[in-house]
Amino acid sequence: MASRPAPDVFAAACPTRQLLDRVADKWSVLILTTLGAEEMRFNALRRRIEGISQKMLSQTLRTLERDGLVERRVVASIPVRVSYVITPLGAELLSALQAMIDWAEQRMGAVAAAQTAFDQRLAAVS
Repeated sequence: MASRPAPDVFAAACPTRQLLDRVADKWSVLILTTLGAEEMRFNALRRRIEGISQKMLSQTLRTLERDGLVERRVVASIPVRVSYVITPLGAELLSALQAMIDWAEQRMGAVAAAQTAFDQRLAAVS
């Protein structure tokens, strides 16, 4: 049995890097955060996450489902009801992401001040 090479997130073809690319995407983070609170139908997700297109929401949900982070639930009714729920694996990821989300919410003022200072220094040099 051949051994797999150790993960190297700096290598473009590394599966770990590819997974990080997907889960660090803003739409993935927003979808996981929303589904972490409650199960939702597609249009409810679309209304909740401002700025996401129908196509992007559909693509991102499909990718998250493929990665085992979101489950698509279909209820046989007329019309068919489809909803999405976070999986235990997705909830585990959301727990890890929560520190980053909290940091961003708490430090946005400091980041905005740094951006303003940078822009002013850049304008002074120009």
